[in-house]
Amino acid sequence: MESELDEDVESSWTVLSWLASCVMVFGGALPYVPQYQEIQRTGNTEGFSTRVCLVLLIANILRIFFWIGKQFELTLLLQSVVMILTMLAMLHLCCAIQSTNRVSTKQHRITDLDLRYFWSWSAFEDYLLFCFGFTLLCAFVTLLFLDWVLFVEALGSLALMSEAMLGLPQLLQNYTNRSTRGMSIKMVLLWTAGDIFKTTYFVINESPAQFWVCGAVQILIDIIILLQGRGGVLEPIPAVIGRKAGYTLDRSPVHRRAG
Repeated sequence: MESELDEDVESSWTVLSWLASCVMVFGGALPYVPQYQEIQRTGNTEGFSTRVCLVLLIANILRIFFWIGKQFELTLLLQSVVMILTMLAMLHLCCAIQSTNRVSTKQHRITDLDLRYFWSWSAFEDYLLFCFGFTLLCAFVTLLFLDWVLFVEALGSLALMSEAMLGLPQLLQNYTNRSTRGMSIKMVLLWTAGDIFKTTYFVINESPAQFWVCGAVQILIDIIILLQGRGGVLEPIPAVIGRKAGYTLDRSPVHRRAG
């Protein structure tokens, strides 16, 4: 009887573990579904920072090479592959929308080597070329230093800290625009839920320390973006935090700029 109970418990745990792994692999891509739909519906990309895609592409390419140097869970490798494909899909949509809305005939290409337009290129192919070149560079460097433990750990830290900065481009774009119009709050809520889930997953599965530290930083940034998005208009971040606590930093009434 006890052995049957143990088998049932073990079977249930296996199913739960498998479900958790599936959530980890595909869950990171889910927050971008409402944002993708929002861009398609409005035909406007201004509320979404494509630099979020830059951060996640770099982070996940680096994480794949970190996996090569330090064989952690296969789930996390598959998660990186899915995220790279998701970010390329977002970039493809943004390029298509921007091409339709573009008034000027001036094209900005990666071959122009103009840093002013870095990651603001006109063609999707330029983003693919950048990713290909960056991947080749990472492969070459990793091949040279693969046997050096410090390099592998540093690579992992760089990959995960890059990912931890995921929300930073969106946070800065909101602050610059003084508005969160066009940004999907559902996307940020799903970011937050996903980051809480995956940080818990990292701790339970004793993943490398870089993973749960990254998760904790991401949760903090997610919360700040949610504070920004309250009402769709934006105040300076210190004022938002102060108002949530019941006061402003200069002790004067907070005037919200119309969105």
